[in-house]
Amino acid sequence: MKSHDVPAIAGCEVSLCASCRKLLQHSWVKRTTCPLDPKPACKHCPSHCYHPHYRRRIRMVMRDSGRRLLMRGRLDYLLKLLF
Repeated sequence: MKSHDVPAIAGCEVSLCASCRKLLQHSWVKRTTCPLDPKPACKHCPSHCYHPHYRRRIRMVMRDSGRRLLMRGRLDYLLKLLF
């Protein structure tokens, strides 16, 4: 992504496949151009801006990354999801 310094944001060098890079770019554009203020979680949003194909892929990524965060002991994220 030319407009953002992804390694500085992530804190390390990031290596993504082409489809994951495209998904990251799409989600970045959609989240930065969201007209709602404050931005709700996408699952609670009244108007979905993601294309249905990208919504399915984001759900898959979030499902996997959520499990990984919980297995690493990040219980604060679990509390955020539940409340």
